[in-house]
Amino acid sequence: MRAKDFRTNTIFKMDGNFYRVTEAATIQQPRLAAFVRAKIKNLETGAVQEKRFNTDDVFPNVDMTRKEMQFSYEDGGLFYFMDLQTCDLVPVNRDMCEEALKYNTGANEINFMFEFADGKLLNIAPPTFVALTVTETEPAVAGDTARSAMKNAKLESGLVIKVPMFVSNGDRVKVDTRDGTYEERA
Repeated sequence: MRAKDFRTNTIFKMDGNFYRVTEAATIQQPRLAAFVRAKIKNLETGAVQEKRFNTDDVFPNVDMTRKEMQFSYEDGGLFYFMDLQTCDLVPVNRDMCEEALKYNTGANEINFMFEFADGKLLNIAPPTFVALTVTETEPAVAGDTARSAMKNAKLESGLVIKVPMFVSNGDRVKVDTRDGTYEERA
């Protein structure tokens, strides 16, 4: 894998540690070589750092296996997820699953990615799109719906996003979990 291929949620190995890309941008300056500015999170320690890579930097491929799991319950800071195939419970620390739980209602399946060789948990990610119910939002004001005005809406998972003015309480909306934005009514 090359640094120029970094995207959000890309997992790579560097200096013996696994990292997940949280943000990446290729920067091209006049008369200079292009580079990749990335914000990366160490999957062992949780430390986040911003790093600059040459576009041709090469990293070894990470062989991963994916399992779909469902949130079961929380107990003392540990979150327990059930493997949908074996019904085994897997305990996970809050910092590892916090991002995925923003989009979870309890019924959603969450993708767990393990390193293929030793079964080490590398990443937890929600599905790319989820449908959530709006629990709180302001009513639309006459005249505001003509243009693309947006308003805040609180969803059933507790997440607050911007939605168009025509969305009201009780509506189900489709949310893109890659950037937390409204897509359409569900």
